[in-house]
Amino acid sequence: MNVDKVYILEDRGVLYINGDDCNDFLQNLITNDLKKVSEDNSCFASLLTPQGKYLFDFIIVKHKEGYFIDCEKKIINELFNKLNLYKLRSKVEILNLSNEFVVAVISKEKFLTFENAKDIVGNTIKYRSDPIILDPRNSALGGRIIINLEKLYLSIKKLNLKSSNIKEYYDHSFDIGIPQIDTQKLQNKLFGIECNFEELNGLDFKKGCYVGQENTARIKLKDKQSKKLFPIKVLEGKIKIDDEIKQNNKIFGKVLIDQSYPFGLIKFKDDDIKISENFICGSAKIKLLKPNWFE
Repeated sequence: MNVDKVYILEDRGVLYINGDDCNDFLQNLITNDLKKVSEDNSCFASLLTPQGKYLFDFIIVKHKEGYFIDCEKKIINELFNKLNLYKLRSKVEILNLSNEFVVAVISKEKFLTFENAKDIVGNTIKYRSDPIILDPRNSALGGRIIINLEKLYLSIKKLNLKSSNIKEYYDHSFDIGIPQIDTQKLQNKLFGIECNFEELNGLDFKKGCYVGQENTARIKLKDKQSKKLFPIKVLEGKIKIDDEIKQNNKIFGKVLIDQSYPFGLIKFKDDDIKISENFICGSAKIKLLKPNWFE
């Protein structure tokens, strides 16, 4: 990403959670340890089903007495409703600020020009009282600014940034191997640990109980994880959701996200799989793109 560009992600939504019980409320739900989140550090986390299946992923940022939740806007209302379902009698206020706040992305290089900025994932600083976060998933995704719409364009001007096509940013995210578009297509289709959340700093195995923790811990401790989410490059033809991914007539996975930025769930530990070679997917020919941060 270019140092003088900014990507205004109007397809991201923002929730704000505060109240006397908000720390315990979130800590008992999410896959990461909320104790990591402070004025100086933000984290990536997810909300799973009780069985450990994927529902939502998001970035959590400390703001005033509460927390911003940065999530794909397509599912922000669903996340809002799910959190309210869990709220019960907790002294927690959950606000949907998606019409008031926006998420914008700058390059890592630009982030590091700010005073007190550090080259550490999740590092959080303030610019005119607004948080700027070095993406907690992977620093190559740059810095994220959560800012009121009324202040956005003045801040862009003061920082000498030029608004750019968000396709550049999402192309970059796909090249790195991180899904951010159409994540609702993953819901209930795979375990959270299969979404590469451990590698993306979104799982904490020491924090204790949370929704879906039992199955997540069992898969980890018994070394039962045999599948991972891989980005897909379509070489010929078209793919669709649930298409089988084959090599030498053996099934190694299936498509979970199609369209512009496709991903598939792959049996990566199978002795017969050759990740670097081509696969057949329905009538299409594809290649799996193995991110360099995969273990």
